[in-house]
Amino acid sequence: MRVHVVSDVHGNSRDLAAAGTGADALVCLGDLVLFLDYADHSRGIFPDLFGVANADALVELRTARRFDEARALGRRLWGELDRTGAGREAVIESAVRRQYAELFAAFPTPTYATYGNVDMPRLWPEYAGPGTTVLDGQRVEIGGRVFGFVGGGLTTPMRTPYEISDEEYAAKIEAVGEVDVLCTHIPPDVPELCYDTVARRFERGSAALLHAIRATRPRYALFGHVHQPLARRVRIGGTECVNVGHFNATGTPYVLEW
Repeated sequence: MRVHVVSDVHGNSRDLAAAGTGADALVCLGDLVLFLDYADHSRGIFPDLFGVANADALVELRTARRFDEARALGRRLWGELDRTGAGREAVIESAVRRQYAELFAAFPTPTYATYGNVDMPRLWPEYAGPGTTVLDGQRVEIGGRVFGFVGGGLTTPMRTPYEISDEEYAAKIEAVGEVDVLCTHIPPDVPELCYDTVARRFERGSAALLHAIRATRPRYALFGHVHQPLARRVRIGGTECVNVGHFNATGTPYVLEW
């Protein structure tokens, strides 16, 4: 059995179309939407609306953890757009819909997918075809192994679209229970898995996920979210914890075989 796993696709539909080649199934751990590419500030919804110079400024502020100033910049830019008569939510949703139409069309059959923190879950039912199974706080058997899926991220100053409370996230982890492969968007709360060496900050990992890994001991815990982690693999007891990679940048899936 061969399963390919991707995360943090962020608009890379070209490579996504080939990500399932040679595999029995594709697993996607979310973040399909590209709002702003930190490696190329000309790509994404934000620069399309506000230009590269403003994207440069936003990335600089966020990287320096000057979140209040970053939000102030965003409020000013969105306010200027609102004065043109274009509603913020409608503009964003229209851009996200264009990306989702292209990305979901690229998914092979079968694909098993969960949400990332920048995704808009309420739109997924409109774009997920019959070959794509969307799971969040749920389990599925793939090739004789049980996979559990938990999507989304925890609340942060970034205020991305699908952030939830620690309690809600922990409830989804508990609902999944014991599995062979635990698939999440965010990592367990392990410092070397959570630190992004390029953004120079810790992303939020889940303490509930870490507890579940220690308690239920899945064979694998697979996740993404941190684009350039200090460590890509860490072993916790009998569990291999793996960041499957920043698919937007690499275009290469992680391969799981048994």
